[in-house]
Amino acid sequence: MAWLTGNQACAKAIAALVATGLLAGCTSAAGEAGRRADAPVARGDAECPGVDAPGDSRHRQLRGMWIATVSGIDWPRDVAHSAERKKADYRKMLDQARALGMNAVFVQVRPNADAFYDSPYEPWSQWITGTQGKDPGFDVLKFFVEEAHARDLEFHAWFNPYRVARGTDRSKLHPDNPARKNPSWVRAYGDGLWYDPGIPQVRELTTKVVLDVVDKYDIDAVHFDDYFYPYPVGGKDFPDADTYSRYGGGLSKADWRRRNVDTLVRELHEKIHDAKPHVRFGISPFGVWRNRTSDPNGSATRALQSYDDIYADTRKWVKEGWVDYITPQLYWEIGNPAADYRTLARWWAEQVEGTGVELTIGQASYRAGEAGAWRGAAELSRHLSVNAGLPQIRGDVYFSAKDLLGDKGGQTSRLRKDHYRTAAIPPAAEGGKAPKPAGSVKAAPTGGGVKVSWHLSPSERATSYAVYRVEGKGRACAPVDPKRLLTTVRGASIVDPTVKPGVTYTYYVTALDRRHHESGPARGATVTAAEGR
Repeated sequence: MAWLTGNQACAKAIAALVATGLLAGCTSAAGEAGRRADAPVARGDAECPGVDAPGDSRHRQLRGMWIATVSGIDWPRDVAHSAERKKADYRKMLDQARALGMNAVFVQVRPNADAFYDSPYEPWSQWITGTQGKDPGFDVLKFFVEEAHARDLEFHAWFNPYRVARGTDRSKLHPDNPARKNPSWVRAYGDGLWYDPGIPQVRELTTKVVLDVVDKYDIDAVHFDDYFYPYPVGGKDFPDADTYSRYGGGLSKADWRRRNVDTLVRELHEKIHDAKPHVRFGISPFGVWRNRTSDPNGSATRALQSYDDIYADTRKWVKEGWVDYITPQLYWEIGNPAADYRTLARWWAEQVEGTGVELTIGQASYRAGEAGAWRGAAELSRHLSVNAGLPQIRGDVYFSAKDLLGDKGGQTSRLRKDHYRTAAIPPAAEGGKAPKPAGSVKAAPTGGGVKVSWHLSPSERATSYAVYRVEGKGRACAPVDPKRLLTTVRGASIVDPTVKPGVTYTYYVTALDRRHHESGPARGATVTAAEGR
């Protein structure tokens, strides 16, 4: 459900979004803390000092989707479109995401050793304009982040650390591309070009690229997917014999390769947090670490192993705390004989237990409609039902946006019906602190429903606000029920278009910092919706 906040784009979309029956939000753009120059600031102490904050319950969920830009999978639809058309398409995706109840987007900003922003290290991506190095005429990443935050969606900047190009013709790279200027860093393997992870200068470049974005843009997280050493092709070994001879240091080649990847992951985690402590680092690896037949700590599966085949020791990253969240790609159905979804969900839940690493699950919306279990509309919904019995699992991320938002196979409609009827706040991340509450909540009937407004929190930590609604006249000061969450917003008001004429409602508002730590509620406001709407 869209929430009217004065944004024209949201207003145009409201009719379509209301039809979904969802309780999510679409907000007007605001500053980092959701402040407006003309917005009043709350005065004094909390209005309900004896009422506790809601806490991080099981109703907290991260709900995200990957927006893939390589080959224009999700954006842009056509490189020949104008900048304004491309912007409109992105805004539409975000509005649809909010209508579905999403609260995060994972957007690919370095798909092939290139950039969706003006980088001092790498050329503009060919996937924006069709030509690598061509300036698209606007700061794409700045636009991406601001539009996501305007809708109170977390923005996870998604980087591919080692992939250089699809295709092996190096002459097609821009002359200023580091991969072309430093050909000794690059290996042709399979149908693509790859940086060699064993070369220290390659790790240094990846680190510089990531930290440049962390420094210049207001992102919420740095995100890697499952591409480290490339997946095996035709039984051929990755051609890094010379690099191993120079840097192997007496390790076996497999252990040396894992050490190379471990080094990048560990150092990036440290440097990201040194630069901006609130920015998280997460990875969505291949869903199987090792099979139990290879390692007693592995899963009861019979599949490719990230540890052995792409040299990604994903379990170690969790146990060592080198990632803030892990999102294994569990793209198999329940009952798959080689890699059963239920088996893997339980295995990953066991791995994060006691570590402080947040576990979310990568879901295969792209598989909807395939033969077998995916043919009907229920498979993804069944996955979330499995997750509900595993408290360590804190949400889901869907690959990819076009299939999720396009309701491929009817699976999104089923998710909406079974699991996403109400909005959700992401789990609280470590290191934050609840801001001071908002104040002076007011509610009044309008032609579009009920307008709810409040004074912004006086705390600089406040980034967004959660609005809760109960039917009837509620107590002025009362705990809020997470199941009654309507929406979150970066601003000081919403219009609730879902009210029923003549029905009385009470609204409560809490304040959130950017790591989703929540204040107690302000004094509630009671209103009766207008008749004859």
